[in-house]
Amino acid sequence: MWSLPERAPSLSECASPFYTKSVKIALAQIDPTVGDFSGNLEKIIAVSRAAAEKGARLALFSELAICGYPPADFLEKPSFLARCRSAVAELAEATKELSCAVLAGVALPAPGGGKPAVNAAVLLDRGQLLLEQHKRLLPFYDVFDEQRYFVPAKSQQVVELDGVRLAISICEDAWNDKSFWPRRLYSIDPMEELMRQRPDIHLNLSSSPFWHGKRELRQRMLAAIAERDGIPVLLTNQAGGNDSILFDGSSLALNGRGELIAQAASFQEDLVIVDPFAAQPIAEPADDDTEAAYHALVLGTRDYVRKCGFKKAIVGLSGGIDSALVAAIAAEALGAENVLGVGMPSPYSSQGSIDDSRRLATNLGIRFEVIGISGLFTEFNRALEPLFTGQAIDITEENIQSRVRGNLLMALSNKFGSLVLTTGNKSEMAVGYCTLYGDMVGALAVIGDLVKTRVYAICQWLNREKEVIPAAILEKPPSAELRPDQKDTDSLPPYEILDPILEAYVERYETPEEIAEKLAVSRQLVEQVVRLVERSEYKRQQAAPVLKVTRKSFGTGRRFPIAVKVQV
Repeated sequence: MWSLPERAPSLSECASPFYTKSVKIALAQIDPTVGDFSGNLEKIIAVSRAAAEKGARLALFSELAICGYPPADFLEKPSFLARCRSAVAELAEATKELSCAVLAGVALPAPGGGKPAVNAAVLLDRGQLLLEQHKRLLPFYDVFDEQRYFVPAKSQQVVELDGVRLAISICEDAWNDKSFWPRRLYSIDPMEELMRQRPDIHLNLSSSPFWHGKRELRQRMLAAIAERDGIPVLLTNQAGGNDSILFDGSSLALNGRGELIAQAASFQEDLVIVDPFAAQPIAEPADDDTEAAYHALVLGTRDYVRKCGFKKAIVGLSGGIDSALVAAIAAEALGAENVLGVGMPSPYSSQGSIDDSRRLATNLGIRFEVIGISGLFTEFNRALEPLFTGQAIDITEENIQSRVRGNLLMALSNKFGSLVLTTGNKSEMAVGYCTLYGDMVGALAVIGDLVKTRVYAICQWLNREKEVIPAAILEKPPSAELRPDQKDTDSLPPYEILDPILEAYVERYETPEEIAEKLAVSRQLVEQVVRLVERSEYKRQQAAPVLKVTRKSFGTGRRFPIAVKVQV
């Protein structure tokens, strides 16, 4: 039993040595799969048992942990929601002998008409349902589409467990503090209503996607809430990847002064037991965005391949830095024995590119094969010659080389049951410096949310202790090698100039005028880049899913029409 007073203490009382209480809560951080009810329940039950064995009285799981997040249009299927309801009953039955209560997220059928579902948190203790709390704030921006499916809660209720008053919020419900955000998205703050009911502790179930800086922002926001309300705040966040969205985990606990007292691992499953009323503050973990991006992409690649039912991957190795990074990520995500690197030299490929690819493969321990495409390229040109008579050689012939390679990679994929990982970066995708049905073919765009300069930064980080990426790959000028002596700068500004323009226009929606002024570059150059971005939308909408690591990636969170006329 928990020993607590009848009312919640003030902040000063929390700091008093004469005010004592004790409760062990488990931050139960798992990696669920959408629709895998059996697998998700198996994890939740196993982790709940482990938490009970460690003395926890309550295990806190993430938002929609039972059915997986985000379920998207599965929520429109009555059979899916019925399975969600039966899964709650199964979980209650499986944990009824445990001394540890379970608090987990699930979608449930909405009462009445209108939207099909509610986003719920269920509190189960010894086989009994103590609470079914619905989410109130439903995000409808970036990758979120919750207003499409869910009915919002009209109110929220504090619940008691062994006399302890629990304020339970679901992800976005905690993201509208008027004292923290200069501009709020909602007119109500669910936490204000919950605090009027005098809870002892605030528990948040989250499926909060990762992007650069998100972990630090999330902690600062929750610390402000904890300090404002004077009670501990605990958050369990989902870990893992589902399609293009990555969840970093990084579950945490803060005391009533907003100090960090427990921290789960990032980018992996974890179980952390904490007594939020007795734990001492701990050191803040280092937050290196370069390292975090790498681990996020490894996790996203592993989960995408595994959750799609595959084990192996193929990467076309060009001798360039982009394919080198994708191969390194794949090797760590899937195991070197499950990655095949394929070099496909054309008449314009340098011997150095093949040598560099071979050395990379050796460093990574992956298999490397070479398929020359000069003969195939010649045959394509011969077949087209009657129709191309009198036409100058141009980008058409360059794209033929890329499309020959795409066909070979997909043939290997079909034959050996391996997924092709595309190697294009965000800079190239933004301006259309990529070939449909060529280098864009594949199942997953691993680095499609990294601008070129970030690709270099991650590769340099990888080489911090030993050579992973050969020095020659890092040092050579970027080139597609589709014509003699070709360099990327023949068609594009240097990446150190291009990337800040793209980040400003694509991620922050700044105008050409603002960008030119802030970056001290010509307005004409910015407008040229903007035109390339807008003209390339049709390519991006046919691209493989992009693993998201920035605030605004090319994917479900960025929705623009194709047939437009944009004035720059």
